[in-house]
Amino acid sequence: MSSTKGTSTSAVITSIIFNGAVFLGLTTAFLLLRLQFKRIYQPKSLDLIIKINKDQKYLEPLPSGLLAWVVPLLSKPKSFIIQQAGLDGYFFLRYLLVFSCTAFASLLLIFPILIPINATGGNGKTGLDKISFSNIKERHRFYAHAIISLVFYSFVLYIIYRELTYYNYLRECILASPKYAYKLSSRVVLFQSVPDQYLNEKEFKKLFKGVKKIWEATADSELEKKVKLRQKLASNLEGTLNGILQKAMKVKSKAEKKGIVIEPVDELVAYIPQDKRPTVRKYKLFGEKRDKINCLKEELEKVNKEIAEMKSEGNNNKSTMNSIFVEFENQYFAQLAHQTIIHHKPFTLSEHYVGVESKDIVWINMRLFWYERLVRKYVAIAAIVALVIFWAVPVAFVGVISNVNYLTNKLHFLRFIYKLGDTLMGLITALLPTVLLSVLMALLPIFIRLMAKLSGAPTLQHIEYFTQQAYFAFQVIQVFLVTTISSSASSVVTQIINQPTSAMSLLSENLPSASNFYVSYIVLQSFSIAGALFLQITTLVLFYVLSFILDKTVRKKWNRYTSLGSSSWGTDFPPYTNLMVISLAYSIISPIVLLFTAVGFAILYVSYLYYLCYVSDNSSKDNRGIHYPRALFQTIVGIYIGQICLLGLFVVAKAWGPVIIVAIALGITAVVHINLNSAFDKLITALPIDAMKSLDGVSETPSFFQQLHLGGISDMTDNNDSSINKKILPRLSESTDYDTSKLTDKEALVRLSHDEYYNESTNLHDDEDKNFAKPTLAGIVEKYDTLANVPLLAEGSKDRSYEKRDNIVMRFFKPHIYLSYRYCKRTLPEIYNHVDINDLDEEANDKAYNYPAVYAPPPVVWIPRDKMGLSKSLIKDFEGVIEISDDGATFDEDDKIIFVGAPPEYEGREKVQLNKAFEIQMDEIK
Repeated sequence: MSSTKGTSTSAVITSIIFNGAVFLGLTTAFLLLRLQFKRIYQPKSLDLIIKINKDQKYLEPLPSGLLAWVVPLLSKPKSFIIQQAGLDGYFFLRYLLVFSCTAFASLLLIFPILIPINATGGNGKTGLDKISFSNIKERHRFYAHAIISLVFYSFVLYIIYRELTYYNYLRECILASPKYAYKLSSRVVLFQSVPDQYLNEKEFKKLFKGVKKIWEATADSELEKKVKLRQKLASNLEGTLNGILQKAMKVKSKAEKKGIVIEPVDELVAYIPQDKRPTVRKYKLFGEKRDKINCLKEELEKVNKEIAEMKSEGNNNKSTMNSIFVEFENQYFAQLAHQTIIHHKPFTLSEHYVGVESKDIVWINMRLFWYERLVRKYVAIAAIVALVIFWAVPVAFVGVISNVNYLTNKLHFLRFIYKLGDTLMGLITALLPTVLLSVLMALLPIFIRLMAKLSGAPTLQHIEYFTQQAYFAFQVIQVFLVTTISSSASSVVTQIINQPTSAMSLLSENLPSASNFYVSYIVLQSFSIAGALFLQITTLVLFYVLSFILDKTVRKKWNRYTSLGSSSWGTDFPPYTNLMVISLAYSIISPIVLLFTAVGFAILYVSYLYYLCYVSDNSSKDNRGIHYPRALFQTIVGIYIGQICLLGLFVVAKAWGPVIIVAIALGITAVVHINLNSAFDKLITALPIDAMKSLDGVSETPSFFQQLHLGGISDMTDNNDSSINKKILPRLSESTDYDTSKLTDKEALVRLSHDEYYNESTNLHDDEDKNFAKPTLAGIVEKYDTLANVPLLAEGSKDRSYEKRDNIVMRFFKPHIYLSYRYCKRTLPEIYNHVDINDLDEEANDKAYNYPAVYAPPPVVWIPRDKMGLSKSLIKDFEGVIEISDDGATFDEDDKIIFVGAPPEYEGREKVQLNKAFEIQMDEIK
């Protein structure tokens, strides 16, 4: 027995050394490459990308020293992290940090007491098993484990309560801030399962006050198909034209190198004969070959005509859905509607959501009736349950591999493994199972997201939320429970065969040995992922190697350069939530797990902090932090499992005193869990009234401030001689190299908003700017600057003297004061105190919740400009069919396609800014 346990311990050590070496290698490579490849390792310090992803603020690069960046990174305030990582990213980081600190703090309680008790338990165990529960022989020693578990798990429950309190207040502050309060999505409520009576706008307005506009969800599936076909044809044409222009450039350059002078001719046939042009068959493999460019031109003409006819007033292809989007005059009215029980019939108007962004809508689920949604929901759940059962087979096999050395007593053909040596044996029993398990779990998210969509999820955010719950269930059942049971069973299988009646006692005795596998698993998950996050090897290879193979058009090159990675919170949270569940379950049985959890989560925190703040862009995926409370509640599963395992172990050992203690603790956990659900369930899905009303009961707040009916942004100024232009344009001239005299009112205001948010030197609070003509857009912005500072009822008394009386310990145990609404409001990034100018464009808002295909703009084909004039000839040839542009794209000295400016879909001032930003960055690179 001792030999096998020694092998188990050496396997863990091997895993630690191997994964540590991998982490060290990846991190060293990152440190050496970080300053050389800014686009990969600090893209958010590049001006061009910031101007595209405008929700991000320009970042000064971290210090250039090899490790000089670590302390400044870890010193960043909460406001910085929230602004750069987003609310979801901030809470993801907070989860890692909080539970790393919790694990470290718990070590101070558990290690000095349980480690000595376990080590002197007298049950003859060796290696890591010597300091685990399995080394206890005398049952009276179990009182220590029972009492420590009661204290430890109570402490973790308090941490969860504290974090729920903080999340609740911070979320409310953000939703009530000017940036969110004036978002169109904050004023719009999606209602589903709407009866025919209330699909009528006049009738629906009888239900609520403050209704401003109603969008009835209608779909035209045929129009959508044609719009998608047009986009596909345009993309095909763009790829073809980019390819043929590059080929023509190479032909000309090759001729010039041979001394053949070719006069520039703006006809493709002069460089590429007709029989060398790309062709296409009508039936792909069969049919007559036709010129591909001419064929695409004809198909585009046909599709454009069909789309125009479908959009005409006589089109009867639209189908009405039983969902509507209702815009209210302000956030307050929207929240009242969202929090109200509306209809007297069950399931009717019962599904309603606020904060739905139009770009995130799953339109196919807008037409579902309530009974369809119920059936779909249970079908999706049944499919996931079936997959859980099916997946248990390969996962159980992984668990068997982790303890394969125990099976050799009966399966003699496996004894060859003892000839492999300790190192290779350690890799097989520790590293191989963890790698296989990670691969198995990586295949699941795609299926789960399909089930989420099938269940009727109305938005992409709800798909991620569904995925988080289902994927966590997979993680706990397969990665933890099935693997634990199969690992423990395989270690005593031969003894159970010989003595079947001793199965329970043998399994309970060997359950702690499975913790060795999870030490290896935690090390793999933390060290390898942290190193991979730092190095960004996939992005590095795609950007500098595969891009030369994959990116054949100027648009693909632009997208490759300007697109940043983002997170999928539905699958990012569960693996770490599960690691915490494992750690909590084994914390008393095998306390060494806590040490590796603390270190692993700390390493992950640093790597994710760098990645989320300096590398990735999550501005387009705003789930408003909803995944954090779900992760906190899921963490309680670890407490339940830990207590149930202890209860079973004590029962088998007939230690009845500890059984009573743990049973009481289990009851406490259940009561706390129920009350936490009751306390926070509704708070985390709505914005309370006192977070929207002023403390004095008179002042306006952002949530109450009603929109001024000023029309589109371009109409929000008086005229070219208005005071707003007299104020804004000189300021812009001082802060830019561009000629501001040619800017339209809209462009000037957008530029002002950009400076207001992203350039601290521009400030609307200056006395000289307080005399704007009203009503103007700047007047609204100025009004919001004032409203942002209005105290709300949720902030309570202005007296803060009591906050200075308590020490750090008392502050920790008073989250209702020291993590209060007032505290959270003071820590918000400055950007949340300003309204986003783009949210004030009523012309765009009027179309926001219409079916996307109806207002989909015609695609623009982007091709590179050549010195022969071929691109200009193509642009002229396709006039009236599809717009083609060669602005911002050309060829370099090696005849490679490059972009030197923004794509054609960027217009006006925005395009000028992007072109200038690109020039600056190219100069820096040179």
